[in-house]
Amino acid sequence: MRSLKKLWTDNRGIEGLPIRLVIALVVGVASLAIMTSILGGLPQFDNTEVTVQVEDDQMTVEDLTSGSETLTLEVVTDEGEEVNGAQVVITEGTASLYDDQSAHTEGTGDDDNTVDVDFQDEESGDSADVVTDLREDQDTATLKVEVQPPTDSNYVDEQENPEILVTA
Repeated sequence: MRSLKKLWTDNRGIEGLPIRLVIALVVGVASLAIMTSILGGLPQFDNTEVTVQVEDDQMTVEDLTSGSETLTLEVVTDEGEEVNGAQVVITEGTASLYDDQSAHTEGTGDDDNTVDVDFQDEESGDSADVVTDLREDQDTATLKVEVQPPTDSNYVDEQENPEILVTA
């Protein structure tokens, strides 16, 4: 009760309050700086970009009129590390896919990062995974490649992947 009486009889006003407020603010900012520096040192869980590449760096399918051609695509990160369990989706670019085929999807497998895709021209008659259809006046065209990374990973495919060049 005595301290309550002191509070009511104190005639100083709020003279002591600002310095206490400044001290509390300084201590709070210093604590926040220490906490953010500690959190900055922890490893971050960033997403890793994936892409496709071929063994000889030539994503070209040539002269499909004489039969089919197989292209081996590897799913890797930007640093070149293998990515297993991804899906490779091949869609139309400037080359169309034959017979209303909208896309071809093929998985890499859980212990492998490669996909073998067979290409053929619509007139060659062979059975293949991807059948291209070039217009009569078209000598070269492209097919787009997308990667669907494994769902239980931090891999993403946000950047454009190299296109497959199809030549007549």
